Amino acid sequence: MTLILAWLAIVSSGDCAGAVKAKAGNALAKCLAEAKQGDSVAQFYLGVIYADGRSVKKDLGQAVRWYRAAAKQGDAFAQSNLGVMYVDGRLPSDYKEAARWFRLAAVKGYPFAAANLGNLYRNGQGVPQDFKEAAKWYRLAGEKGSADAQFNLGVMYANGKGVIADQVQAYFWYGLAALGGNAEAAGNRDRIGRMLPGPQLGAAQRMVAGWRRK
Repeated sequence: MTLILAWLAIVSSGDCAGAVKAKAGNALAKCLAEAKQGDSVAQFYLGVIYADGRSVKKDLGQAVRWYRAAAKQGDAFAQSNLGVMYVDGRLPSDYKEAARWFRLAAVKGYPFAAANLGNLYRNGQGVPQDFKEAAKWYRLAGEKGSADAQFNLGVMYANGKGVIADQVQAYFWYGLAALGGNAEAAGNRDRIGRMLPGPQLGAAQRMVAGWRRK
């Protein structure tokens, strides 16, 4: 899991967002001013600035402070990043707390959080192990373009974990993941393709092609 340093992912007309995107030297001051007025986007960006040490000394305490402020206002980016910090060692490990923040972001449709929540359900970390629930969150993330979630859903279809085994679906999800840049997906897709009868392979390829046209 990695922090989502979404410098360009948020659309905002605020001075903070513009300064951050332009990598301006006054980004910290502008973001602080807006964050103290309760602007959740500025609070998120402050979290990014302090977590990444951009134009300021890295300070995880300040990063958490501002991520949490934004997260409490419902900012999905901040919620997701807080979850990651509870998993990757930036904060004391707490998978239950990570799952709570991932879920809050995932139900808003944020794919990175949904994929991470799927990982927790697959591995039984902070939540009871539940492959069906993992597949549910991988599907949500995969339908929104997360290549890692697409790959993991392909694995589940190939092995019949959390879903009914279906090699056409496995090919489909591996195919999408390969298009999205997942390094392992193309090999798994091609391996399954060699085992599928011609009509099923054709159907799977058309599914991938149809998705690409969306």
